[in-house]
Amino acid sequence: MTRNTRTPGIADPTRQPTISDVAALAGVSRAAASRALSASPRPVSAEKRERVLAAAAELGFRPNILAQSLTRKSVNLVAVLVNHLHDLSDLDLFDSLIARIQGSGKQVMFVRVGDVASVQDFLRDGLAYHVDAAIVFSDFADAASVREMFRSERVIMLNGRHDAESPAVIADEAVGIHQAISHAARQGVKTAALVTGRSSSLVEQARIGYYRAALGIEGIQLIRTFQGDYSYESGRAAAAALCGERCADAIFCTSDAMAMGLLDVQRKDFPEGRPTRFRLYGYDDLSLLSFEAYPISSIGYDHRAFVDAIIAHLTASDSRVGGVSHIATRFTERLTG
Repeated sequence: MTRNTRTPGIADPTRQPTISDVAALAGVSRAAASRALSASPRPVSAEKRERVLAAAAELGFRPNILAQSLTRKSVNLVAVLVNHLHDLSDLDLFDSLIARIQGSGKQVMFVRVGDVASVQDFLRDGLAYHVDAAIVFSDFADAASVREMFRSERVIMLNGRHDAESPAVIADEAVGIHQAISHAARQGVKTAALVTGRSSSLVEQARIGYYRAALGIEGIQLIRTFQGDYSYESGRAAAAALCGERCADAIFCTSDAMAMGLLDVQRKDFPEGRPTRFRLYGYDDLSLLSFEAYPISSIGYDHRAFVDAIIAHLTASDSRVGGVSHIATRFTERLTG
């Protein structure tokens, strides 16, 4: 005699199991089974969830994400816009940010926006993605364009190009920058050079203004500037331009990546990390600076507080309320300062 091995509730063992099959096997309603297998805000009891998960595993059930998204008018997808994936200041945030987004039941899609033309190409060619929200690190995209690009009203701006309908999370840079320059003044610094990033960035324009103001307050003369692009390579180029005979007492870089490039070129001026000809300061307070190779004094902010503010806007009940969340910065002294 041949034994019938079909699972109860499934008439045809060759077809894919459905949520109704899972519910029947677990002894719960279809709605309860759906909530147990999703990130629904309406919870089910732990005992029911265990029964549903066991039934789904036994049947080999896999949720239909597309069907779920159509039902909820949500795709559980968050776009993260970046200039480049090798921007070190962004990479330091991504691990905790992605973990928090996934913890809310959503997944992340990265979109590289290398220049303003890329944004315009998206809009002109109609290459829009449907996402629940967008988080904008790239300084090439404005809030209105991102809302149009992703057909979403929930857009969180980190680049200073927000408006009344899209909130922003911005580091309050003035305090940390003044702390760094006050530190330099106490070390006897009289002249300074400044290595900057892209002039098109509104955040960078404000940052440069804070440096200039703090230098003036502390009586330090800004004698040289060099425009980089936040990259390690532009820091190396800055070293060639700024570290000759007419070298300032201190060089301030508006990104740690540029300070790292400059330090690698000028290692001879920093035996065991300590300055001999000039002091070196970065910005971002990257996790890499905790390693012995790059003991760079730097300005940064609490990454947990920054991510908390992003998630608060991401999960807010009203997606079209603007406003700015300011995250305080602080100076961290290391050997190069």
